[in-house]
Amino acid sequence: MKRAAIVALVAAIALAADVWLAAIVKDGSVRQLLMLTACNALVAVSLNVINGMAGQFSIGHAGFVGLGAYAAAIVASHLHARTGVAPTLAHSFLVVPPALLASAAVAAIAGVLLGLPSLRLRGDYLAIVTLGFAEIFRLSIASAPRTGGALSALGGANGYAGPDGQGVPLVAGPFWIVAVVCLGCAIAWRLKFSAWGRALRAMREDEIAAASVGIDPTRYKVTSFVIAAIGGGVAGGLVALMRDGSPVQQPDAYGFLLSFDAITMVILGGSGSVSGSILGAVFVTLSIKAIELAQATPLVQALRGPHHVAGADIVLDLNALRMIVYAIVVVVLMVMRPEGLLGEREIVRREATS
Repeated sequence: MKRAAIVALVAAIALAADVWLAAIVKDGSVRQLLMLTACNALVAVSLNVINGMAGQFSIGHAGFVGLGAYAAAIVASHLHARTGVAPTLAHSFLVVPPALLASAAVAAIAGVLLGLPSLRLRGDYLAIVTLGFAEIFRLSIASAPRTGGALSALGGANGYAGPDGQGVPLVAGPFWIVAVVCLGCAIAWRLKFSAWGRALRAMREDEIAAASVGIDPTRYKVTSFVIAAIGGGVAGGLVALMRDGSPVQQPDAYGFLLSFDAITMVILGGSGSVSGSILGAVFVTLSIKAIELAQATPLVQALRGPHHVAGADIVLDLNALRMIVYAIVVVVLMVMRPEGLLGEREIVRREATS
């Protein structure tokens, strides 16, 4: 009864958010920021399965997110074109579930293909392989010709805007984002405190000792990759279909910077902590947006003009300064709290189950 009540409460909150969020928050960019923060929480939680629980250092999570985004965009675009109905909450039940299932399936296949050859790799070597995977995905789409070839329908560097070029249907409102993100976080929470999660952490601390007591490293490594890939793929699908989002999927949106941000979310929140990953996602997403908003203030804009220094005119590049300020914030936090905001702890403690 308690679990059923929690599920009903989450469903009610998700439905209320879908109905009233637009009325409460008038600014579409703010609504987009709130939903993007929730999607980034799922990205961080899924990456935490690999980097935090299993101890496998992956820096190519953007590849899974991008695969899920493109899969969802393609499936949703074709389904929406066949129905020909205006996007509504009721209509989204015909489009969003198949699109997210396609995202999960494609990302899971990629997770298996990446996990199997990476079994003998750890540390820097595994990081290079995962980074290569993400870059292969991005560059394969970005460099595809507009006409001819298997990937030409994806739009190349200009992005995918549906089969008719009218844009990807943005049918995933707050209902789907709140419900799916809560489900993904609940699964990660249950995984951490299960026997499976304890086995992952044992393998992270000492793989040889874990194998000596019956833990199969091959099974656990591949499965952790698949679970993380599914979470990243579903998060990408939500971003692709997110209401108030972009109707065009650009391959460069899923480059190394996204992987770096996801790693930062996990490390800042605390590797191995589900609630810490969520806090890290909120902190990183909102801090980047805060720096962008600060750039638009009159005081900062006044600094853009040419300044006469030592006989030369100097113009400040605020776009470069944004990443410098962001990096300084990260460095300071890691110096003050090297274990992250929560370490491996959770906001709410739970006894491990068998």
